[in-house]
Amino acid sequence: MGHAPRHHLLFRPVPDDDVKAVRATEGGVAVVELDEPPGRGELLRVQSASICSSDFLYIQYGCRMILGHEVAGVRDDGTAAIVEALYGCMECEQCLAGRYNLCPTHAERALGVTVDGGMAEQFRAPAQNLVELPPGLDVRDASIVEPASVSWHALKLAGTGPDTRVAVVGAGALGLLAVAGARRQGADEVALVARHPHQREAGERLGARIGSHGEYDVVVEAAGTPEGIARAVELVGRGGTIVVVGVHMARVELDWMTLFHREARVVPSLGYCRGDHGVREMEEAAAMLAAEPDIARTLITHRFPLDDAVEAFRVASDRASGAIRVVLEPS
Repeated sequence: MGHAPRHHLLFRPVPDDDVKAVRATEGGVAVVELDEPPGRGELLRVQSASICSSDFLYIQYGCRMILGHEVAGVRDDGTAAIVEALYGCMECEQCLAGRYNLCPTHAERALGVTVDGGMAEQFRAPAQNLVELPPGLDVRDASIVEPASVSWHALKLAGTGPDTRVAVVGAGALGLLAVAGARRQGADEVALVARHPHQREAGERLGARIGSHGEYDVVVEAAGTPEGIARAVELVGRGGTIVVVGVHMARVELDWMTLFHREARVVPSLGYCRGDHGVREMEEAAAMLAAEPDIARTLITHRFPLDDAVEAFRVASDRASGAIRVVLEPS
């Protein structure tokens, strides 16, 4: 969930049997065999698991878990569901208020980081973390509901709505989903600052105006780079809000005087939760994708069978491949 720095990874296949899954390894990934599905709870036959740029970050920092926090599949009763990947304790004050993204212990249960994730043929998840898909949303496309929820939460946190001008800095999946989410939430104008031609093309397809023009009420920093933060500060208007979904692992420097003279806010955004009236933000993001199927068609640029996960990760890590979201499906 965020930006991973550019790097070079070596990928190697591993023989597999039984329940196949994708494990982080030294500098890459391997398809492995497991005695039983990863996770705990209700069984889900995974139909789509997408590769997030943060998966590369986890590999870089030494993760050796089964990867995957963007996961959708089918239950035993045949209903399709997406996994709400933020596992709160469901007992603390934050969880009881629906803000499980702020649970002090949720990092202990982070899928694909501190516990095994769902990039596998089958996965077990607590029933409370399975969100049924709305009509019109294909389960093969549904893994991107998770990153769409991250962008949706950020936009709401920043006060996006009618009569707001929104700029998005960074055009990976989170940035492009922020474009779609801002339009869905009623923003008057959505501008996109994108580096690569295929990203600009995708942004235009989703209704963004390419390039910035003036100052903005809401600026979404989705690049996860110092340059992205600096650009966001340039674009934010007086009384505006910069909301940061990009992952920054080091100190962040800010042009304080610009923020000071504009009385602008900088707000970090973490995951998603239950929003207004107790509605899950994941449900709202799923409804957007169901209503606008062209979003998934634009974002999902590559599909691979799980057996070809090594190649899928290679493509996802290659900036020249034109990849936005790469999805793994049953082999």
